[in-house]
Amino acid sequence: MPMRPLVFALVWLAATAAPAQDAVAWRAVGDGIPAPLTRQPGDPAAGRAIVANRQTGLCLLCHSGPFPEERFQGNLAPPLDGAGARLTAAQLRLRVADAQAVNPSSLMPAYHRTSGLTRVGTAWQGKPVLSSQQVEDVVAYLVTLRP
Repeated sequence: MPMRPLVFALVWLAATAAPAQDAVAWRAVGDGIPAPLTRQPGDPAAGRAIVANRQTGLCLLCHSGPFPEERFQGNLAPPLDGAGARLTAAQLRLRVADAQAVNPSSLMPAYHRTSGLTRVGTAWQGKPVLSSQQVEDVVAYLVTLRP
């Protein structure tokens, strides 16, 4: 029963967010993606905005973090506080791009994987949820989260 709101929210995310158009090929090495997905470095401020935005990233549905302005935050996934101390940029990049590459039973959506997905709306087929730059922005923000 408690899973229904999560499933609904993930379906809502896939149906309402604007699909990104710049999917790039990336390669996981071990438990990370060592190479940035863009030539332009990520912007931590833009990354924070994506993470906190309930229409773009929807991260706070499952995660909690240092967002005092956001009243309702999730508790289904690890807190984002300290993420930069626990994981490298490469590890964070893979978890944002495709968390199921690390944990096949993860409920976290594949924000930058476009193949091997099921039940994808027609408008979303072949398109990632987050652009390459948005992934880099989120990673740039998450690495700043240290105790």
